[in-house]
Amino acid sequence: MSDIGSGDEGISSQKYHGQGMDAGGNNFDSGQQPQEQELATKMLQIQSKRFYLDVKQNRRGRFIKVAEIGADGRRSQIFLAMSTAAEFRDHLSSFSDFYSSLGPPNPESVPDDGKLKSEMMLKDNRRYYLDLKENSRGRFLRVSQTITRGGPRSQVALPAQGMIEFRDALTDLLDDFGTDDGGFKGELPEGRHLRVDNKNFYFDIGQNNRGIYMKVSEVKSNFRTAITVPEKCWTRFRDILADYCDKMNRAHAEPADHHQPGAAPPAARAASAQPARDTNAPVASLCPQEAFSGSAPRI
Repeated sequence: MSDIGSGDEGISSQKYHGQGMDAGGNNFDSGQQPQEQELATKMLQIQSKRFYLDVKQNRRGRFIKVAEIGADGRRSQIFLAMSTAAEFRDHLSSFSDFYSSLGPPNPESVPDDGKLKSEMMLKDNRRYYLDLKENSRGRFLRVSQTITRGGPRSQVALPAQGMIEFRDALTDLLDDFGTDDGGFKGELPEGRHLRVDNKNFYFDIGQNNRGIYMKVSEVKSNFRTAITVPEKCWTRFRDILADYCDKMNRAHAEPADHHQPGAAPPAARAASAQPARDTNAPVASLCPQEAFSGSAPRI
């Protein structure tokens, strides 16, 4: 990033290529650009940087794209669900109050990592790290957006002097468009991991414009494949697996001689288990249908 915070921890800004994102900040566009409408935009000039706050809407709902353009023209961006933007707005107030209480910069009192205050926001499968930092160029608020399990990372750096102006701009947009970003309102379950022999299976819960889904990934050293299971069929999916588990448990529990070569089939064993017929018994007992035919038993 340019100006304040440039080169911080060796992370460079990402060029903005106009990629879209589902409302709520859940998924970057992966080749199929959704129908997206821009509802409002604000531009802020803070020191040598320009910040654009764009309220956008697609099939899933509304969200805010924050784009930073440095003095050298490089761009970086993060995406905020409307509800996350409201939470971020509230954090900006507390960060600004803390910044006001710091007094003049003192290099001797700065922590080794430069962090003066930190917070974290969680939305679906995305995390936002807010770090008020200090380096040789001044104090700034770095906002990093990541996805779980080491996915792509993006960030913007807001000069500390501009936090109140940025907060007020967010407040205006939220007053106009509200804080409801649509979709599932609760917290999605954390991902799970299962290792079997030399394979790893990952179970990740996500959400897109079609709803909530489970992605099951099979990973080996040089191989990866995945399936996606929509939430609406999880119960049926579970029932099918449970049925197969029951059948295999019964198969494993059968006596070993059922599977030995030369063993008599179950029907033959059942027949051999029947008691031998008494040749002196009345015919009626051997042929019940004749006992009710009206004819006398034959001796």
